Amino acid sequence: MDQKLYAIVDIETTGGHANAHGLTEIAIFIHDGEQIIDQYQTLINPFQEIPIFIQSLTGISAEMVAQAPAFEDVAPQIFALLDQKIFVAHNVNFDYSFVHHHLKKAGYHLQSKKLCTVRLARKIFPGLPSYSLGKLSRSLGIDTPNRHRAVGDAFATTTLFKMMLDADEHDYMGEALKVKTKEQALPPFINRADIEQIPRQPGVYYFKDKKGKIIYVGKAKNLYKRIISHFANNSPHRKKQSFLREIRKISHQVCGTELQALILENIEIKRLWPEQNSASKSPEIRFGLYVYEDQTGYLRLGVGKKTKHVKPVYLFDSLSSGFIHLKSLCEQFNLCFKLSGLQKTAHHCTGVEEGICFGACEKNEDATSYNLRVKQLLSELTADLPSYLIVDQGRNKLEKSGILVYKGSFYGMGYFKEEHIPNNVALAKALFTPYPTYPYIERLVAEYATQFPAKKVWLTE
Repeated sequence: MDQKLYAIVDIETTGGHANAHGLTEIAIFIHDGEQIIDQYQTLINPFQEIPIFIQSLTGISAEMVAQAPAFEDVAPQIFALLDQKIFVAHNVNFDYSFVHHHLKKAGYHLQSKKLCTVRLARKIFPGLPSYSLGKLSRSLGIDTPNRHRAVGDAFATTTLFKMMLDADEHDYMGEALKVKTKEQALPPFINRADIEQIPRQPGVYYFKDKKGKIIYVGKAKNLYKRIISHFANNSPHRKKQSFLREIRKISHQVCGTELQALILENIEIKRLWPEQNSASKSPEIRFGLYVYEDQTGYLRLGVGKKTKHVKPVYLFDSLSSGFIHLKSLCEQFNLCFKLSGLQKTAHHCTGVEEGICFGACEKNEDATSYNLRVKQLLSELTADLPSYLIVDQGRNKLEKSGILVYKGSFYGMGYFKEEHIPNNVALAKALFTPYPTYPYIERLVAEYATQFPAKKVWLTE
């Protein structure tokens, strides 16, 4: 056995991330690879409230820590014990983030190699039903008195660590301690081998918790690099620590282009509503032009919010732009302001007074002639909306990707062989997967089409 020294650490805290929470207890066992050669344990006054559920779990109350030292008072002793040692803990990123953060606040800069006993146990003792400290200890026959107190859990971790040292015939610990390895930065339940299988291509990735629930969705120009970047530093902030604690599985969808990844990310966040995402969750309201027939047979126009169940004939980004456009159309096609929702009062139709309306609202024009002009308006309105593809690189050399814009609005995405680029709407719709659309997506697609006009392929009906 070499002469490495290990500092096996367990802490109790007031919460889940070091940036806003404090330590209430710390225990450190110094191990030389054969036996414990030193140990240290103390309660710590966090000078903040200890939540009731944490008090129930650990048994540490405000009264117990009231006379305990502040962290800065014991920081010199803690740093001296940890300095130049290999920092070992069960889910090491959590414990290390707290100790490193609070030592730094006290003026000490800890730089330690780390070993995670969760990750190592999964390799050295594969196939066990659980790798939480309590269940792992039961599986391996480790005595665990005083659970959820720092000294009890640190001693159990020390016993586990010695068992792993003795059983590590493939030198997993040596591999983990190599300077160039990035494995210790990963969440404890994510294997480096699985990460290495992630493509270096554009796409959307999903972080999942232990129940398989998606807790975060992201997009990437390079899936591998973007996913790795989430674990590049052990930030003490809440969001980062929530990732490290909760992520149990990572999945992904490869896309042909970064634009497709941006679109799919926006759609998936709105579909799944992952708890760790904040961007793209705000509702995006669009407004549409709607047409319906009233009880007297007149076709009426109106502007309102876009809904899932009624398809608008035209879309607007704001209510005011919708009314302005509708007023212009009514003037152009001699349609009634009242029947189009532009005049809400019971007074005489202002359109009649201005010579625009022929009196449909007062039954001076029959429904048949009035409806002809409404249909003409709708025909010309939709005829002006373009249908086209944005053709770009595919997921591999054998295909192309496409984004379908149908009558001015994003319709969907798909892939096809280069020699089979569709030239009409029906073929394109048959090849492409339809998706919901939002103002953000419409802007992305419109801006991209303007920036790269050579990638547009016009479609016929």
